[in-house]
Amino acid sequence: MLTGLWRNADFVRLWTSLTITHFGGQITFLALPLTAALLLDATPFEMGVLTALESVPFALFGLFAGVLVDRAPKLPIIVWSDIGRAAALLVVPLAAWLGVLSMGVLYVVGFLIGTGAVMGWPAYQVFMTERVGRERLAEANAKIGISDSAAQLIGPGLAGALIQWLTAPFAILLDALCFFLSASILRGIPAEASDAPKLRGRSVGAEIREGLLEIWHNTTLRALTWAIAVWQVFRHAYFAIVVLFAVRELGFSPGHVGALWMLAGLGTLAAAGAVEPLNRRFGFGPTLLAGLLGTGFAWLLVGAASGSPSTASVIFGLGLAALDFSGMVFFINYLTLRQAAAPDALRGRVIATMICLTVAIAPLGGLAGGWVAEHLGLRATMFFAGGGAIALVLLAACASPLLRLRSLDEAQPRRVESVAEELAG
Repeated sequence: MLTGLWRNADFVRLWTSLTITHFGGQITFLALPLTAALLLDATPFEMGVLTALESVPFALFGLFAGVLVDRAPKLPIIVWSDIGRAAALLVVPLAAWLGVLSMGVLYVVGFLIGTGAVMGWPAYQVFMTERVGRERLAEANAKIGISDSAAQLIGPGLAGALIQWLTAPFAILLDALCFFLSASILRGIPAEASDAPKLRGRSVGAEIREGLLEIWHNTTLRALTWAIAVWQVFRHAYFAIVVLFAVRELGFSPGHVGALWMLAGLGTLAAAGAVEPLNRRFGFGPTLLAGLLGTGFAWLLVGAASGSPSTASVIFGLGLAALDFSGMVFFINYLTLRQAAAPDALRGRVIATMICLTVAIAPLGGLAGGWVAEHLGLRATMFFAGGGAIALVLLAACASPLLRLRSLDEAQPRRVESVAEELAG
């Protein structure tokens, strides 16, 4: 029998849409860097530039996206961001078919995909929160975690097979179709009073400042922002070269890479069911920090993969599984805390501003990962990411309130005037 949010028709449509795009995203996650590595013989630094350009739009447009989300109805923003990303992805197979595919084309496509995400994702977060209510956020994010788990469990294997069969550029075509299908599903959600814009007629600068001040004065939001911003640097360093590491350092084929990522999806599936018990036992903040710590150790394990093909596969696969588990534990709590701590009237700006601030310096991680790999080796970038993440968690545990944050009630606004005041308390 269907219970809880499964009986909420709007949530089911949102969940279905996101599940479809998650499956499609698994294809592009592997196919875009494999296109660069195998077809265009990209250098590690060029891979870093590609990763950086996918996150640059968050720094450029993130603050304005928050104003847009609070000024305009959310659903059309989500729909058009899906359509825009689908159109951008279509450029890759089209350029390959015409024989004009180059790293420049991939750079533009990566930038456009990031632009669609910076507009669509905060709108999706606000829209979902308004439709399910604060009290059901943890349930909603856990259910979304299940869909992400399924995508990571099945998607990479499908992606690897498609890349082997169609080649990487043409496998991306399926992801484009997923975005078109998602947009079609979302258009069927009926409008409600909560969809109305939250503000009108004020200057964009004043609205951006209001969102920034809300994050600064809320101890939970401020701690999450700086901690995740630093973590994103290490995450993007890892993303920049992990596929290149698997293909060139370990000698894995696209199908082999996809199969390992598929098995690693078991970690995400396990995390989706483990988050609520972990939160009840240890609290939201400690569980979030433990997830961040796990990602650091997972990156070290991935970087340690070596030996015979079977041995390297086991170590690499275990590292991916640990990363998926830890990352999902952290991400579910991060989304829940961010949504719960944001005031209703400012939620669009708070979410979009936090996305902007937490990803603003991420391009430096992509560039740093590519530079380290080019000068010290691909494996060194993995150790850089892992060691950095572990050091970050130790700092966050000592210098933020996250380790003491046990429940969602404690994440509600508790304003202070300075960092010194917070640390003194």
